[in-house]
Amino acid sequence: MLESIPGTAGIMIPPPGYLRGVREICDRYGILWIADEVMAGFGRAGRWFGCELGNEIPTGPGTWTSAGGAAAEPDLVVFAKGVNSGYVPLGGVIISADVVQTFAQRAFPGGLTYSGHPLACAAAVATIETMTSEATVANADRLGREVLGPGLAEIAARRSIVGEVRGTGVFWALELVRDRATREPLVPYNAAGPANAPMATFAAACRRLGLLPFIHMSRTHAVPPANITDEEARYGMALLDEALAEVESTL
Repeated sequence: MLESIPGTAGIMIPPPGYLRGVREICDRYGILWIADEVMAGFGRAGRWFGCELGNEIPTGPGTWTSAGGAAAEPDLVVFAKGVNSGYVPLGGVIISADVVQTFAQRAFPGGLTYSGHPLACAAAVATIETMTSEATVANADRLGREVLGPGLAEIAARRSIVGEVRGTGVFWALELVRDRATREPLVPYNAAGPANAPMATFAAACRRLGLLPFIHMSRTHAVPPANITDEEARYGMALLDEALAEVESTL
Protein backbone atom coordinates (compact mmCIF):
# COMPACT_ATOMS: atom_id res chain seq x y z
CA MET A 1 0.00 0.00 0.00
CA LEU A 2 1.45 3.35 -0.99
CA GLU A 3 0.50 6.90 -1.80
CA SER A 4 0.93 7.30 -5.55
CA ILE A 5 2.40 10.73 -4.78
CA PRO A 6 3.12 11.16 -1.06
CA GLY A 7 1.27 14.33 -0.07
CA THR A 8 1.78 15.54 3.49
CA ALA A 9 5.18 13.79 3.49
CA GLY A 10 6.39 16.16 0.78
CA ILE A 11 4.71 15.77 -2.64
CA MET A 12 7.45 13.42 -3.80
CA ILE A 13 6.94 12.45 -7.43
CA PRO A 14 7.92 8.80 -8.02
CA PRO A 15 10.91 8.50 -10.35
CA PRO A 16 10.50 6.98 -13.84
CA GLY A 17 9.79 3.27 -13.65
CA TYR A 18 9.10 3.21 -9.92
CA LEU A 19 5.40 2.35 -10.00
CA ARG A 20 5.96 -0.10 -12.86
CA GLY A 21 8.56 -1.73 -10.64
CA VAL A 22 6.01 -1.93 -7.82
CA ARG A 23 3.55 -3.61 -10.21
CA GLU A 24 6.18 -6.15 -11.33
CA ILE A 25 7.18 -7.04 -7.76
CA CYS A 26 3.54 -7.40 -6.69
CA ASP A 27 2.82 -9.70 -9.66
CA ARG A 28 5.93 -11.75 -8.96
CA TYR A 29 5.03 -12.44 -5.32
CA GLY A 30 1.22 -12.40 -5.49
CA ILE A 31 0.81 -9.10 -3.63
CA LEU A 32 -2.08 -6.70 -4.12
CA TRP A 33 -1.04 -3.15 -5.00
CA ILE A 34 -3.29 -0.71 -3.13
CA ALA A 35 -2.89 2.89 -4.34
CA ASP A 36 -3.78 5.62 -1.83
CA GLU A 37 -5.23 8.43 -3.97
CA VAL A 38 -6.87 10.44 -1.17
CA MET A 39 -4.61 13.43 -1.90
CA ALA A 40 -3.27 12.75 -5.40
CA GLY A 41 -6.56 11.66 -6.97
CA PHE A 42 -9.33 13.46 -8.83
CA GLY A 43 -7.27 15.94 -10.80
CA ARG A 44 -4.76 17.04 -8.19
CA ALA A 45 -1.83 15.54 -10.13
CA GLY A 46 -3.17 16.66 -13.50
CA ARG A 47 -4.60 13.18 -14.01
CA TRP A 48 -7.73 11.55 -12.66
CA PHE A 49 -5.39 9.52 -10.42
CA GLY A 50 -1.77 10.12 -9.53
CA CYS A 51 -0.84 6.50 -10.20
CA GLU A 52 -1.38 7.17 -13.92
CA LEU A 53 1.94 9.04 -13.89
CA GLY A 54 3.61 5.67 -13.30
CA ASN A 55 3.12 5.08 -17.02
CA GLU A 56 4.75 8.35 -18.05
CA ILE A 57 8.22 9.88 -18.04
CA PRO A 58 8.87 13.44 -16.78
CA THR A 59 10.30 15.79 -19.40
CA GLY A 60 10.40 18.96 -17.29
CA PRO A 61 8.67 20.68 -14.35
CA GLY A 62 5.13 19.30 -14.44
CA THR A 63 5.48 17.92 -17.98
CA TRP A 64 5.29 14.25 -18.96
CA THR A 65 5.36 11.93 -21.96
CA SER A 66 4.08 8.37 -22.35
CA ALA A 67 6.50 5.61 -21.38
CA GLY A 68 4.85 3.21 -23.84
CA GLY A 69 4.20 -0.46 -23.20
CA ALA A 70 1.55 -2.04 -21.00
CA ALA A 71 0.08 0.19 -18.32
CA ALA A 72 0.92 -0.50 -14.69
CA GLU A 73 -2.35 -0.34 -12.79
CA PRO A 74 -3.10 -0.91 -9.09
CA ASP A 75 -5.44 -3.66 -7.87
CA LEU A 76 -7.28 -1.34 -5.50
CA VAL A 77 -7.55 2.44 -5.39
CA VAL A 78 -8.70 4.15 -2.20
CA PHE A 79 -10.04 7.68 -2.51
CA ALA A 80 -11.90 10.31 -0.50
CA LYS A 81 -12.42 14.08 -0.37
CA GLY A 82 -11.50 14.90 -3.99
CA VAL A 83 -14.32 12.73 -5.33
CA ASN A 84 -16.92 15.32 -4.30
CA SER A 85 -14.76 18.36 -3.52
CA GLY A 86 -15.26 17.72 0.19
CA TYR A 87 -18.84 19.02 0.18
CA VAL A 88 -19.99 15.86 2.00
CA PRO A 89 -17.69 13.33 3.71
CA LEU A 90 -17.16 10.34 1.40
CA GLY A 91 -14.51 7.69 0.86
CA GLY A 92 -14.42 4.66 -1.37
CA VAL A 93 -12.43 1.90 -3.01
CA ILE A 94 -12.13 1.17 -6.72
CA ILE A 95 -11.75 -2.58 -7.23
CA SER A 96 -10.08 -4.13 -10.28
CA ALA A 97 -11.85 -6.77 -12.36
CA ASP A 98 -9.53 -9.52 -11.08
CA VAL A 99 -10.36 -8.71 -7.46
CA VAL A 100 -14.09 -8.48 -8.27
CA GLN A 101 -13.97 -11.99 -9.68
CA THR A 102 -12.81 -13.40 -6.35
CA PHE A 103 -16.27 -12.52 -5.00
CA ALA A 104 -18.18 -14.13 -7.86
CA GLN A 105 -19.12 -17.10 -5.67
CA ARG A 106 -18.92 -15.56 -2.20
CA ALA A 107 -20.19 -12.44 -0.51
CA PHE A 108 -18.02 -9.35 -0.24
CA PRO A 109 -17.36 -9.00 3.52
CA GLY A 110 -17.58 -5.21 3.69
CA GLY A 111 -19.92 -2.42 4.61
CA LEU A 112 -20.37 0.31 7.16
CA THR A 113 -23.32 2.16 8.65
CA TYR A 114 -23.09 4.91 6.04
CA SER A 115 -22.04 2.79 3.04
CA GLY A 116 -23.59 4.12 -0.14
CA HIS A 117 -24.89 7.24 1.61
CA PRO A 118 -27.20 8.77 -1.02
CA LEU A 119 -26.36 12.42 -0.31
CA ALA A 120 -22.61 11.87 -0.35
CA CYS A 121 -22.81 9.72 -3.47
CA ALA A 122 -25.02 12.27 -5.25
CA ALA A 123 -22.43 14.96 -4.50
CA ALA A 124 -19.74 12.68 -5.97
CA VAL A 125 -21.72 12.06 -9.16
CA ALA A 126 -22.37 15.79 -9.58
CA THR A 127 -18.71 16.62 -8.96
CA ILE A 128 -17.42 14.05 -11.45
CA GLU A 129 -19.92 15.23 -14.07
CA THR A 130 -18.88 18.85 -13.51
CA MET A 131 -15.17 18.03 -13.62
CA THR A 132 -15.76 16.20 -16.89
CA SER A 133 -17.85 18.91 -18.53
CA GLU A 134 -15.50 21.69 -17.41
CA ALA A 135 -12.32 19.73 -18.29
CA THR A 136 -11.03 20.29 -14.76
CA VAL A 137 -8.37 17.58 -14.92
CA ALA A 138 -6.99 18.90 -18.21
CA ASN A 139 -6.95 22.41 -16.71
CA ALA A 140 -4.98 21.16 -13.70
CA ASP A 141 -2.48 19.49 -16.02
CA ARG A 142 -2.12 22.64 -18.13
CA LEU A 143 -1.73 24.85 -15.06
CA GLY A 144 1.13 22.68 -13.87
CA ARG A 145 2.88 22.71 -17.24
CA GLU A 146 2.30 26.30 -18.29
CA VAL A 147 1.82 28.36 -15.13
CA LEU A 148 2.75 26.79 -11.79
CA GLY A 149 5.80 24.80 -12.89
CA PRO A 150 7.48 27.69 -14.75
CA GLY A 151 6.34 30.27 -12.19
CA LEU A 152 7.67 28.36 -9.20
CA ALA A 153 10.92 27.66 -11.08
CA GLU A 154 11.34 31.42 -11.57
CA ILE A 155 10.81 31.98 -7.86
CA ALA A 156 13.42 29.32 -7.08
CA ALA A 157 15.91 31.02 -9.40
CA ARG A 158 15.25 34.36 -7.70
CA ARG A 159 15.16 33.25 -4.06
CA SER A 160 18.26 31.57 -2.67
CA ILE A 161 16.30 30.01 0.20
CA VAL A 162 14.34 27.80 -2.23
CA GLY A 163 16.38 24.60 -2.44
CA GLU A 164 14.00 22.58 -4.57
CA VAL A 165 10.65 22.85 -6.35
CA ARG A 166 8.83 19.65 -7.27
CA GLY A 167 5.35 18.69 -8.32
CA THR A 168 2.85 18.23 -11.10
CA GLY A 169 -0.61 19.52 -11.95
CA VAL A 170 -1.80 21.60 -9.01
CA PHE A 171 0.29 19.66 -6.49
CA TRP A 172 3.63 21.36 -5.68
CA ALA A 173 6.13 21.67 -2.84
CA LEU A 174 9.02 24.04 -2.13
CA GLU A 175 11.88 23.00 0.14
CA LEU A 176 13.36 26.01 1.93
CA VAL A 177 17.06 25.90 2.78
CA ARG A 178 19.84 27.94 4.35
CA ASP A 179 22.40 26.66 1.86
CA ARG A 180 21.59 25.29 -1.57
CA ALA A 181 24.91 23.44 -1.83
CA THR A 182 24.55 21.52 1.43
CA ARG A 183 20.73 21.48 1.39
CA GLU A 184 20.71 22.48 5.05
CA PRO A 185 17.03 23.04 5.94
CA LEU A 186 15.94 26.59 6.70
CA VAL A 187 15.05 25.51 10.24
CA PRO A 188 16.13 22.43 12.24
CA TYR A 189 13.99 19.31 12.36
CA ASN A 190 10.92 19.90 14.55
CA ALA A 191 12.14 23.40 15.35
CA ALA A 192 10.19 25.54 17.81
CA GLY A 193 10.51 28.96 19.36
CA PRO A 194 13.49 31.09 18.20
CA ALA A 195 14.90 28.18 16.15
CA ASN A 196 11.76 28.26 14.01
CA ALA A 197 11.84 32.05 13.51
CA PRO A 198 12.38 32.00 9.70
CA MET A 199 9.37 29.77 9.10
CA ALA A 200 7.30 31.73 11.60
CA THR A 201 8.22 34.89 9.67
CA PHE A 202 7.24 33.20 6.42
CA ALA A 203 3.88 32.06 7.80
CA ALA A 204 3.08 35.49 9.22
CA ALA A 205 4.06 37.22 5.97
CA CYS A 206 1.85 34.89 3.93
CA ARG A 207 -1.16 35.49 6.15
CA ARG A 208 -0.62 39.25 6.19
CA LEU A 209 -0.50 39.27 2.38
CA GLY A 210 -3.69 37.19 2.15
CA LEU A 211 -2.15 33.80 1.39
CA LEU A 212 -2.96 30.79 3.61
CA PRO A 213 0.15 28.57 3.60
CA PHE A 214 0.59 24.87 4.30
CA ILE A 215 3.85 24.56 6.22
CA HIS A 216 5.70 21.50 7.47
CA MET A 217 9.03 22.29 9.10
CA SER A 218 11.14 23.80 6.23
CA ARG A 219 8.66 23.03 3.47
CA THR A 220 5.65 24.83 2.05
CA HIS A 221 3.15 23.56 -0.50
CA ALA A 222 1.52 25.27 -3.47
CA VAL A 223 -1.72 23.33 -3.91
CA PRO A 224 -4.43 25.61 -5.32
CA PRO A 225 -7.90 24.56 -6.55
CA ALA A 226 -7.85 22.61 -9.81
CA ASN A 227 -10.17 25.18 -11.42
CA ILE A 228 -8.10 28.24 -10.50
CA THR A 229 -7.45 30.72 -13.32
CA ASP A 230 -4.01 31.55 -14.66
CA GLU A 231 -4.30 35.07 -13.25
CA GLU A 232 -5.24 33.79 -9.78
CA ALA A 233 -2.35 31.32 -9.84
CA ARG A 234 0.14 34.03 -10.81
CA TYR A 235 -1.24 36.34 -8.13
CA GLY A 236 -0.81 33.63 -5.50
CA MET A 237 2.77 33.00 -6.63
CA ALA A 238 3.49 36.72 -6.45
CA LEU A 239 2.35 36.73 -2.82
CA LEU A 240 4.47 33.64 -2.15
CA ASP A 241 7.50 35.33 -3.71
CA GLU A 242 6.95 38.43 -1.57
CA ALA A 243 6.75 36.35 1.61
CA LEU A 244 9.95 34.49 0.70
CA ALA A 245 11.70 37.80 0.04
CA GLU A 246 10.75 38.97 3.53
CA VAL A 247 12.31 35.84 5.04
CA GLU A 248 15.50 36.29 3.00
CA SER A 249 15.88 39.82 4.32
CA THR A 250 16.03 38.49 7.90
CA LEU A 251 18.82 35.95 7.33
